Amino acid sequence: MRATALAALIAGAAGSIGLLLHARQHPPPLLAVLFIIWVLAPFAVLGTAQLVSKRWSSGTQATLHVVILAVAVVSLLIYGDDAINHRTAHPAGVWVAVPPASVLVSAMAISIAALVAKRNARD
Repeated sequence: MRATALAALIAGAAGSIGLLLHARQHPPPLLAVLFIIWVLAPFAVLGTAQLVSKRWSSGTQATLHVVILAVAVVSLLIYGDDAINHRTAHPAGVWVAVPPASVLVSAMAISIAALVAKRNARD
């Protein structure tokens, strides 16, 4: 599962950046670089979690892997929809909202899994 999650992480990050560069809006270069960093942030956070997760319980690691797969797939679906349907009102809204939402949902899911694993270890 670890290798699958790593492949999904790389594919999700690369695909998200590809869709960002394909997006209809063409911001100034500095803003484009900031958007690239912003869109890559959830994948960087999850990649870092993947690196430090070797000491985590197996249940928490499994949750991390599922979260990585979910973030990669959902990000690509949302960004792909934006690439196809080119929003006219607030066109950058998707690109601004998805990364922090991904990090927040990921942190919540992994935290819950860690708490459950800790509680089960005590029992």
